[in-house]
Amino acid sequence: MNISDLPNFGPNSQQMLVQAGVYTLEQLRELGAVRAYIQVKQSGVNASLNLLWAIEGAQSNRHWQDVAKNDRLSLLLQLEDAVNAASGGNRDLP
Repeated sequence: MNISDLPNFGPNSQQMLVQAGVYTLEQLRELGAVRAYIQVKQSGVNASLNLLWAIEGAQSNRHWQDVAKNDRLSLLLQLEDAVNAASGGNRDLP
């Protein structure tokens, strides 16, 4: 399944993911929402946290606003852990 077939992704979100080398739901699932979001940020795209919520929502078949409301803290903690692990403890988010 292509990114364009997934819920939560408008043209800008789709382009951000493609620029980061993510084209399919399988790639998103393999990366997970947090790693996919980090990969987008590392590609030089100025993505907001709404993209993180949208990625998680696409994977779990939920609207991004539902994810933002119910999973925000968990995803932010996962993002912080992933960034800290990748940076050797430097706490700056991508």
